[in-house]
Amino acid sequence: MKLTKTKASLLAACLLGSCSGIAMAQDADRVSATMIIYLDPSVQFFNPVVKGAQDAAEAFGVDLDVQYANNDPVRQNDLIESAVAAGVDGIAVAISSSDAFDTSICAAVDAGLIVIGFNNDDLEGAKGNCRHAYVGMDEFASGYELGNRMIEAFGLKEGDTVFNPREIPEASFAVARGGGIEKAMDEHGIKVETVRAGLDPAEAQNIMAQVLIANPNIKALFGTGSVTSTVGAGAIKDAGVDIPFGGFDLAVEIVNAVESGAMFATMDQQPYLQGYYPIAQIAMAKRYGLTPTDVDTGQGAFLDQDRIGVVKPFIGTYR
Repeated sequence: MKLTKTKASLLAACLLGSCSGIAMAQDADRVSATMIIYLDPSVQFFNPVVKGAQDAAEAFGVDLDVQYANNDPVRQNDLIESAVAAGVDGIAVAISSSDAFDTSICAAVDAGLIVIGFNNDDLEGAKGNCRHAYVGMDEFASGYELGNRMIEAFGLKEGDTVFNPREIPEASFAVARGGGIEKAMDEHGIKVETVRAGLDPAEAQNIMAQVLIANPNIKALFGTGSVTSTVGAGAIKDAGVDIPFGGFDLAVEIVNAVESGAMFATMDQQPYLQGYYPIAQIAMAKRYGLTPTDVDTGQGAFLDQDRIGVVKPFIGTYR
């Protein structure tokens, strides 16, 4: 299909958020896409991801199927293979492991599908996986930034110990974010303690509180993902300690903790965009042959008490 000047103008307008279903309706050919989320529907972080994907599907005329792998790599590979067998045009997939999905994603690309990684990427990026592009936060850089900001804000110093619990330590997001935090600490001679916290909020809060009670010399707490960041303030309270706390992602509990001062700051990865851009790029690549590109959704991600109020009204939908 030739990209005319009119269609190019419509495409540019859509990227600026001003397109409508009517404008895109003159492209009669439907595009089909499957989005694969590696956790389950109960994880509220992904609600804005799904909304973004659904909004893009409506704007760009995409038949969208959202699937959940329930933190099961075997199921996730099955979902990728099923999408290929169904003949969809593209797949948006959270690459939560640097190894587990290489074969199935490469097979999808070889079959002619457009594959966009979102939310999590291979730790080697494009060198480690066949996906065409990645839409998400630079997680290592964000962990490094948070670590350095907390060192500066709270005078963390050589010989100190900090605590960085991780929901799924082997997951690529935990390795990358935790690695960034560790790099910042290592540069200042600060030790990092870590533990598997899991995905159940109540269990994670209890595990984190017990570690804080057992290690009274811990000087700061770093959440790694939405669960540890959501329950971090509660764990500190349960342990009866007074230490600074920073983390990642957005939830009502996280926003409230930052607003109240119980949490120093959170690193926002803008999940709505992680849903919107992959589906938009699949449609543009299929219709117009436009090359998918990486998008860093973590730009300006640092949200402290001064900035958190701006995003509060949009929690659960756009943020």
